[in-house]
Amino acid sequence: MTEAIHVRPVVLSDFPAWKVLWDGYNAFYDRHGDTALPLEITRMTWSRFFDVYEPMHALVAESAGELVGLTHFLFHRSTIQLGPSCYLQDLFTAEAARGKGVGRKLIEEVYRRAQTSGVERVYWHTRETNTAAMQLYDKVGEKQGSVVYRKSL
Repeated sequence: MTEAIHVRPVVLSDFPAWKVLWDGYNAFYDRHGDTALPLEITRMTWSRFFDVYEPMHALVAESAGELVGLTHFLFHRSTIQLGPSCYLQDLFTAEAARGKGVGRKLIEEVYRRAQTSGVERVYWHTRETNTAAMQLYDKVGEKQGSVVYRKSL
């Protein structure tokens, strides 16, 4: 991939290419086959990116006319600070584009948009086994050492 990487908000016509990346992201987190997200969730997620009342946003990375990465992020309030926070929820780069700066450009654009919106911090989570991505994360963020718990209801 020698073409320039351009990061931009998603547009409605991106859905088919975005969906390929979204499916790859979900497969990485073992959501495929019998454990795949229901199509209803994918459709709702997509629609939220275009709803002005939703705090959820989506960016894509494009190179040579093809989508090669995505990130989804949302702004929310916090009990520990006055201004909002930004949760970088999803980040994915197509396998052929990995190691070429796509992830970094997507993260940096989230930082830029957060700062422009008056956000005081951006944070995200990843699996402890995601060592390839953590090589980038260690360069562009600060490891906090927290443990994430959850319970599906």
